[in-house]
Amino acid sequence: VSCRGVSSLRGSERDAPGTRKNALEGPSTGISQNAKRTIGHRGIDPTGETTYKKTTSSALKGAIQLGITHTVGSLSQKPERDVLLQDFEVVESIYFPSEGSYLTPAHHYGDFRFKTYAPMAFRYFREMFGIRPDDYMYSLCNDGLIELSNSGASGSLFYLSSDDEFIIKTVQHKEAEFLQKLLPGYFMNLNQNKRTLLPKFYGLYCVQAAGKNIRIVVMNNLLPSSVRMHLKFDLKGSTYKRRASAKERAKALPTYKDLDFMQDVSEGLLLELNKYSAVCKTIHRDCLLLQSFKIMDYSLLVGIHSLPRAGQQRAGGGRSSGPEEAASKKSLYSTAIEAIEAEAGMGSMDTEDKTGGIPAQNSKGERLLVYIGIIDILQSYRLAKKIEHSWKALVYDGDTVSVHRPGFYADRFEKFMCNVVFRKVSVKTSPYKK
Repeated sequence: VSCRGVSSLRGSERDAPGTRKNALEGPSTGISQNAKRTIGHRGIDPTGETTYKKTTSSALKGAIQLGITHTVGSLSQKPERDVLLQDFEVVESIYFPSEGSYLTPAHHYGDFRFKTYAPMAFRYFREMFGIRPDDYMYSLCNDGLIELSNSGASGSLFYLSSDDEFIIKTVQHKEAEFLQKLLPGYFMNLNQNKRTLLPKFYGLYCVQAAGKNIRIVVMNNLLPSSVRMHLKFDLKGSTYKRRASAKERAKALPTYKDLDFMQDVSEGLLLELNKYSAVCKTIHRDCLLLQSFKIMDYSLLVGIHSLPRAGQQRAGGGRSSGPEEAASKKSLYSTAIEAIEAEAGMGSMDTEDKTGGIPAQNSKGERLLVYIGIIDILQSYRLAKKIEHSWKALVYDGDTVSVHRPGFYADRFEKFMCNVVFRKVSVKTSPYKK
C-alpha cells in the first residue's frame, strides 16, 4: 500500500499542524483566506458562506461524507470481536488527494486527511445503540448535511443528517482529547447502564486540511425537527446570568435558560409518580458518573411540545408539526423515554407517541411531550475553571455561579431538575389516564 493508504497510529502520536506531512499535502481549495466576522473558529467568508478554521462549510461537509463513507466501509471488512483496551487509543488515517488515489475517489474539496478515532470501540457503541453500519452511512452520506444556523456562542458548527437522526458538531482539541480519555469509562458505563440521558457518541473524526485540524463528533439528535418544539431550555441549575439574551429571544425558537424557566414555567413540568421517580433516578445515576470523571458545566436540554397545538404549522417550515408523522421514523433519538420507561418498569409507552417524548402536563393541565438529554459533557474541571469560579465567587454568591467543583455542580444540577423542573402529579389528575 502506498503512503496514501490507510495507517493505524497510536493516539499518542499527535497530529499537530505544521508538520512535514501536512506541509506536503498542501492547502485545501475549499479554503478562504479572507474570513471575517468570526466567533471562535467559525466565520463568514466574503461570499457569505460559513467557514470553520477558514475551510468553507461545503468543503468540510464533503470531506466528512467522503471520510465516513470510507471508514465505515473499511470497518465492515474487519471481523467482529470484543473491544480491547488498546482499541481506545487507535487512530486510523487516510489521505484524500483531490485527484483521487488507489483507495479514494477524486473530489473537488481540496486535499485533506481524514482521521478516525477508536473505530472498533465506536463500532461497538453504534451496535449497542442499535445502529447498523449501512444505516449509519446512509443517514450521514446519502444526502447533503444540513447546516444548523442556531449554533450558539461556542463558535462550533453543527450539522444535521437529512433524515433527522444525527448531529455532527465541531469540537475543540481539548474536548476531543477529553472524549478519547473518557471512552473506556463510557464503555464501562454503557455495559452497566444502557438506560442513560448522556449523549450517545457514534464517532469521533478529524478533517486535516491546509495544516488545520477540524475535529468533529457524531451524536444523537435529541430534538426531532419533525416535531414542533414550542419551548426549548438549556438548564444548568445555576441562576448567575442564566437568562436568554434579547438577541436569543428574537429567534424563532429561542433557547431559554434557568431564570426564564423559573419565571415562565414556575410550577414546573408535572410527571406521573413513576415517570418522575424514573427521571430523577436516571439523572442521579448520570450525575454520579459525570462527577466521577470530574465533568461539569453540562446542561439538561429540554424541548417541550404542547399536544393541543399539534395541528399548527411548525415554526421555520418543518416537514411535520406533530409526532404522528415522526412515529414512522427509525426513532433512534427516542432514548430518553426508553430509559425512563425501563427505569419505571413499564413495558411500552402509555401514549401513542413513538418519537421519544415523555408525557407530562403543565400547571394548567395541558398535555405535553417533553424531550430531554444531558449535553455538553466534554468539560473537565481544569485549572481554568477553578480560576473562573474563584474570581466569580468573590464578586457574586458562590452558590449561584455555574462553574463549580464537580461534586457541588452535580448535586445542585440534580436538585434543580428534580425540585424545580420536574414535579410529581397525582395519577387522578393525569390527562394520560382514562
